[in-house]
Amino acid sequence: MPIRNTETSRVRNIPLFRGANDSAFAMALSGAFLQRFPAGTTLLMEGDSVDFLYILLEGAVELGASWKSKDTTLAIIRPVSTFILAAVVLDSDALMSASTLERSEILMVPGESLRRAMKSDANFCFAVSEELAGCYRGLVRSVKNHKLRDSTERLANYLLTQRARQGGKDTILLPHEKRVLASLLGMTPENLSRAFAKLSAQGVSVDGAQVQLGKIPALERLARPSPLIDNHYAQPKNELGESHIERGKGLLDGVAAL
Repeated sequence: MPIRNTETSRVRNIPLFRGANDSAFAMALSGAFLQRFPAGTTLLMEGDSVDFLYILLEGAVELGASWKSKDTTLAIIRPVSTFILAAVVLDSDALMSASTLERSEILMVPGESLRRAMKSDANFCFAVSEELAGCYRGLVRSVKNHKLRDSTERLANYLLTQRARQGGKDTILLPHEKRVLASLLGMTPENLSRAFAKLSAQGVSVDGAQVQLGKIPALERLARPSPLIDNHYAQPKNELGESHIERGKGLLDGVAAL
């Protein structure tokens, strides 16, 4: 549905639009609309032409890809997050599919409107560049995580990440099913089960979606979290100010949404 006047201030406060001048903001939102989707809705398919930038305001979205008979989950995102931004800026086809995991509210901004607004306002163009830069750095972190760590180390760091996001508790809940978690970490479900078993020596025990972390120092010694790989570890140490903090704060798992 079209954006109502009562919702304009809410959209205006999205970080991507916050610094845009009024003219660029109105230009970007020309033809934009808010849409609510039920869980399990396919928003776009890998290879589709991209007509809109998607901004997730409520809910959760899974980003994935496939090749031959294989499917993989690239990222699961939470509000407030953009996705398919690079494809919109380049007016290119989508490199990944997107579907809702739960009831979601999404702002859909026409690509042509966004590109015209970028050309009209340097501040807005810079905000888009910041968003893309954060996405790129998230991608580099993900590649390093997968190439430099074995499966057990990746799982250990994932558990420490969830612990940080869930308030530092020693009992955490896996936010999604293990099939999705295995795909995010580049494993088969069987390899994920073996990795959990190996972490029992570090005090990790699993009961359904609940994970008990009994020996945090031992888990940290195995995981060796790094500010050059693990974004949750790096963010609190950034002293350069909000504009320099990497984007994708709504990202739950995987790489920032390109």
